[in-house]
Amino acid sequence: MSSSRYWELTVGVGADLSEGLTNLVWELGALGVVEEERPGRGPRLRAFFPKTVFATALEESVRGYLDGLRELGFEPATDLHVVALADENWADAWRAHFKPQPVGRRLLIAPPWDRPAANGRTVITIEPGRAFGTGHHGTTAGCLEALESVIDRDGPPRMIDVGTGSGILAIAAARLGVGAILAVDDDPDAIACAMANAARNRVSDRVRCLLADAERLDEVPAPLVVANLLSAAHRRLAAHYERSLLPGGTLLLGGILDGEAADVASALGGHGFVPRASLSVEGWTTLELRAPLHDHA
Repeated sequence: MSSSRYWELTVGVGADLSEGLTNLVWELGALGVVEEERPGRGPRLRAFFPKTVFATALEESVRGYLDGLRELGFEPATDLHVVALADENWADAWRAHFKPQPVGRRLLIAPPWDRPAANGRTVITIEPGRAFGTGHHGTTAGCLEALESVIDRDGPPRMIDVGTGSGILAIAAARLGVGAILAVDDDPDAIACAMANAARNRVSDRVRCLLADAERLDEVPAPLVVANLLSAAHRRLAAHYERSLLPGGTLLLGGILDGEAADVASALGGHGFVPRASLSVEGWTTLELRAPLHDHA
């Protein structure tokens, strides 16, 4: 087990704690989260983390959060454990819980081992691998739904996907008609996963995957930029978003807790971005903003 690249956090929690704890573990860097119903034993949350996260700090953060809720009168959590996870068990965990998921008006996100009838929807096949983004988490679902609306409205010919993860947003854009997408991530595992998923969906001719730091990216500006990252990253990358967009272009930002949306919009407003719309799914907001109409280059 010492060669494991992952930690698995398990904790028994009631329904009243599940959403808050799920949001917390995503903020702490989870790669994936599943909720299990255990007959006779109550529900359990399982979250998977890269080995770069310190197990002791992870456990202390979760315990502190749960202790605080218990003092407020919530039902105490049970059986909190953080253990090393064998690589092969990672895939097994996802296979048990990753089911086909309809998103928006036209998309159906499915794993390669469960290809459902399309029923008129566009099927996006995603192997979770080691990268975030399966369409099941509220922030990815919200981004996909907003992306579908923007593409239907504007028909952008090009797009940049910052922090592509599994490649799900880039692939969906290609399947929805965007002709050229640059998918950027600074994690080699994510880029490998995105490239494999692009090939699996036969869009490798339209999706170019690039291993790079988004802040140092020097690409031709696009009419649409999407980024499904946490709020702190959006604040840090605001100037980069401005450089990456054509004047008046559209910026879609996911990964924002509902309570942080106003602050993120305000921070982007300092760079000339104008809020257009917002969408909340399961406690996570996707913001649509318009880039400044003038070119700062």
